[in-house]
Amino acid sequence: MKKILLSFFTILFLGMTLNCTSTIRQSSQTVAQNPKIQREWMLVAFGNFTKPDLEKNKAKIDLTGNIAKGKIKGGAFMGCNDMFFDSEFKDDGSMKISGIGSTMKSCQNMDLETLFSKNFRSMIKYFIEGHFLTLSDNNGQTMKFVAADWD
Repeated sequence: MKKILLSFFTILFLGMTLNCTSTIRQSSQTVAQNPKIQREWMLVAFGNFTKPDLEKNKAKIDLTGNIAKGKIKGGAFMGCNDMFFDSEFKDDGSMKISGIGSTMKSCQNMDLETLFSKNFRSMIKYFIEGHFLTLSDNNGQTMKFVAADWD
């Protein structure tokens, strides 16, 4: 009886091991994911806006999209319209935002969204420290984010 049970569990275990594999399928244009950057980031400091203002608007960027040809398909929300863009983050701390677009809703207070949209396209540097992402341009403008899964 022990031999039968041992044989049965051996075959069962072997079958589970051979049939349960994890694979990541990637097209020839997709590269590895970057979990350090590819997260949802909540905006916590920008311009003269207070943190409660940013929280009230649910201000965030979403960089969880796939990387294709070195670019992450991203999205942003600053309280009214959904924005979309392509972003490219290089190992040397430089970055590029391109292809910015958005829905066209008209909301009562669009100050944050208007200023964010204007400044976001000029961000050319990034820095990650702990759970914080800081974007900056050549004029000293910065945007600071915290990882949404951290706050």
